[in-house]
Amino acid sequence: MTKVSDRLNRLSESATLAMARMSRDLKDQGKDVIALSLGEPDFDTPDFVKEAAKKAVDDNYSHYTPVPGILDLRKSIAKKFKRDNGLDFTAEQIVVSTGAKQSIANVCLSLLNPGDEVILPAPYWVSYADIVCLAEGITVEVSSSVEDDFKVTAAEIENKITEKTKLLMFSSPCNPSGSVYTKSELLEIAKMLEKYPNIYIIADEIYEHINFTNQHFSIGTIPELKDRVITVNGVSKGFAMTGWRVGFIGAPIWIAKACSKIQGQVTSATCAVAQKATETAVNADPNEVSFMKDIFLKRRNLVLEKLNEIEGIKCNVPQGAFYLFPDVSYYLGKIDGESIINSSDDLCMYLLNSCYVALVAGTPFGNPECVRISYAASEEDLLEAISRIKNQLSKLK
Repeated sequence: MTKVSDRLNRLSESATLAMARMSRDLKDQGKDVIALSLGEPDFDTPDFVKEAAKKAVDDNYSHYTPVPGILDLRKSIAKKFKRDNGLDFTAEQIVVSTGAKQSIANVCLSLLNPGDEVILPAPYWVSYADIVCLAEGITVEVSSSVEDDFKVTAAEIENKITEKTKLLMFSSPCNPSGSVYTKSELLEIAKMLEKYPNIYIIADEIYEHINFTNQHFSIGTIPELKDRVITVNGVSKGFAMTGWRVGFIGAPIWIAKACSKIQGQVTSATCAVAQKATETAVNADPNEVSFMKDIFLKRRNLVLEKLNEIEGIKCNVPQGAFYLFPDVSYYLGKIDGESIINSSDDLCMYLLNSCYVALVAGTPFGNPECVRISYAASEEDLLEAISRIKNQLSKLK
């Protein structure tokens, strides 16, 4: 009998992908499932990006490219970082990968030794913890709540620092809470980190263009941290290019070289045609895709209004991304007629099987009292989904 590695056994299945799989199974059975579980814009890739990809095919971009990406693309990404974020990188400091997930994995595999600790402000994206696990690091959570807008302070982070701390990793705008760290909040965190020169920072800014405050601030612009920040971004969310699988980092050159070395032994470069499409995307004025943000904001307000009408649901007002992360602890311990709802995982399964609405439990995000709702769906589906949720929750006793 074949036995898989201990490494694999330590990993969890992605909670978002698991719920998507169960949703598809129910749909295949003919059930009317409304899936609000995946983090994917429900828009198509802009036509000007698709045209660039078609041209790349005609221009025979069908061969291997340099492992860290086509030079013209890396130059364009460096210009994008300067234009949009005030970050100064050369092309040699850019590594293009098969999605921002691989970018994060490259960094963790390049920096972490067994037993190194990684601080994760919770909630955090589900894959952070398992990527750290894959790199044989140890995750250390910093808790937050809906009352805190799901944000943590410099003092709370510092309280978790030990001699083994190697990384701080966070996203802003945040998946799953939609919270956005302000400039003053990040300056406070940076000031604290000046005392700990051996701690590196992964700033995941993949939702940068879906920021309702219009005041995105990159922690990598703070001079005292410049040599310790790895900025992660990509085109999946802001340009509706999830399936193109292109992410990238800007990093100190020695980290960029390390990530390129790792990538060279795992995937090599990502798809050449996707790289050329990405070059066109990052060269574009971000206003070309701002209509998506406007629509997401309208949906956020709609869903927030309807959720606030449900007894016991507590929400923050997310300032970015396309998620709501309501606290549902009011319903934990209630009975659905047959069994007790002991966790947000139970609650999500109850809603999936009873009214065919797919959400993701907060447990793998580090906040087990919450659920994640993606509002990357039509207004019609969102209204119907919240109506079903309200009806089913009212049946719990």
